[in-house]
Amino acid sequence: MFKEKTLKSNYLFNGKVINLRIDEVKTCSNRISTREIVEHNGGVGIVAVQEDNVLLVRQYRRPFDEIIYEIPAGKLEKGEEPLNCAFRELEEETGFKALDMKLMTSIYTSPGFCTEKLYIYFCDKMIKTKTNFDEDEYLELIKVPISEAKRMILDGTIKDAKSIIGILLLDDFINK
Repeated sequence: MFKEKTLKSNYLFNGKVINLRIDEVKTCSNRISTREIVEHNGGVGIVAVQEDNVLLVRQYRRPFDEIIYEIPAGKLEKGEEPLNCAFRELEEETGFKALDMKLMTSIYTSPGFCTEKLYIYFCDKMIKTKTNFDEDEYLELIKVPISEAKRMILDGTIKDAKSIIGILLLDDFINK
């Protein structure tokens, strides 16, 4: 009904993390227009809970030139299943191996221009192993009481959308 028809696509950039293309489309009102699309494989975030603490990582993020607080997360490799990625990323970033994961939700991060879809998982059963950071990655793991994590959202300390969504969904998930 309201779907656009792609007339042609032109790739401007093919990168390691994203691709950028310009689509010429015919809109539902029969106009010709362009859409700038960032292609991204998607990713996962994990709300990992130990006792009454949520595991967060502090990490420098270049686009904002600041250190931010996030739930452990990572990007999907081409063809990788989100659940497998969640198990891998939790262990890589925190040094904890999940014994079980449950999907909380999936979200579109910026649906107006980006194909990125994030899957947010819940985990409360883990065993200690070791971290395995990417070669250009430095993270600091912190354990924060769930009530404190919620306060950090309200006072603007936690700004990352996937982390905010996962932490705010936590009560409903813990009580299931």
